[in-house]
Amino acid sequence: MENQQTALERFRRLPPIEQHDLVGLWKGRGIPSDHPFDGVLENLGWFGKRFTPQMRADALLFRSGECRLIAIDPRRIPLRLALRFHKFGRTRIARNLFSYLERRLRANGPVASVRMLAFDGLASAAMVYDEQPIVDHFRRIDDKHLMGVMVMRHDDRRFFFELEHVDGST
Repeated sequence: MENQQTALERFRRLPPIEQHDLVGLWKGRGIPSDHPFDGVLENLGWFGKRFTPQMRADALLFRSGECRLIAIDPRRIPLRLALRFHKFGRTRIARNLFSYLERRLRANGPVASVRMLAFDGLASAAMVYDEQPIVDHFRRIDDKHLMGVMVMRHDDRRFFFELEHVDGST
């Protein structure tokens, strides 16, 4: 497990990525860094993200059953509550409850925009959520992998994750 500072330093060393390089389907995994959301998304069945050529995004894709993906609308997720009760988010009860609620949480289309934004003075592709005070900044690890950092307004902690491009998804 990295700590917040080590993960941030690793992110800062990576080169930027252009917006159009995000287009397609990406499988995600959290990078444990002592953030309250460490392990929560994976427990709930998080798959990753999908970016369209129109620079819109399905910010939160979850597995539903064996081979179906559902895009969740993040505006329906109470962030303060999720942060406060993050330990519950890692439980089997939370996973079962989430699978029961996912139909009600389903998005009616892309819920975020992709644009170039600076993070620590370096412009790179970023995903800005439409209805939540969240921005995901991206940097390139290699041709198939990205590192992301989720920044929430009024919270100094950062959630780090990696994305792997799913072949044939562009």
